[in-house]
Amino acid sequence: MSRPSGAPSANNDTAGQSCSTLDCLHCSVRHLAVCSALSPDEVQALEQVTVSQAVTMGSTLARTGEERQHVYTLTAGALRLVRTLADGRRQINGFVLPGDYLGLSGSDHHRYDIEAIADSRVCRVALPQMKALRGRYPHLERKLLQRACQELDAAQDAALALARLQPAEKLADFLLRLAAREARLGGDGLRVSLPMGRGDIADHLGLTMETVSRTFTKLRQQALIALPHLNVVEILDEDGLRQLAGDVQG
Repeated sequence: MSRPSGAPSANNDTAGQSCSTLDCLHCSVRHLAVCSALSPDEVQALEQVTVSQAVTMGSTLARTGEERQHVYTLTAGALRLVRTLADGRRQINGFVLPGDYLGLSGSDHHRYDIEAIADSRVCRVALPQMKALRGRYPHLERKLLQRACQELDAAQDAALALARLQPAEKLADFLLRLAAREARLGGDGLRVSLPMGRGDIADHLGLTMETVSRTFTKLRQQALIALPHLNVVEILDEDGLRQLAGDVQG
């Protein structure tokens, strides 16, 4: 398949990226990543074939249609998965947050643009080397299968949210999912960082940016959340937010 038009991705251009020394055993998101299935000795084997790559905000890690050459684990920052529809509209399929794994695909080519929405860092492993590690360590293969099942569950929940929920319900569900992620990173689950802008949230939830902004205001007026900063949400009434989100969170 030919390369899509536009600037090259960070996979094929050194602009906007740098590499650094790895210390996988002390990685702050290791407990969330697929490498958590590995022993210290096995982590060292993974480390030998892994490159730590910086991806600057606004740059593209991979483009739709490019051949897949690597798998990635995000260790810092945030990415978005973007698809441009035939009529020119942008659809954000999801957000990649620390600990997430990029590489579970049945396609030989990238199905989305992978864009950095904050200064980010990924651990990059070439596909043949990851395949060899999966054959060498069956428990890594099981961890990847578990992650694939989790992603399928999340995709089904997201489809249900888009099909059934009103704007306030969609946003409540979205915030609760981010809060659960924050809790797994060691937070209290009540203070949510939003690395994505209101426009990104709108394109992810199938809403307009104006509707997203009004809905944030509505949730604040109902004392369900507080907005101390543009990119920070404090959950004041978790039970109320869950009730608003409805069956999707069940």
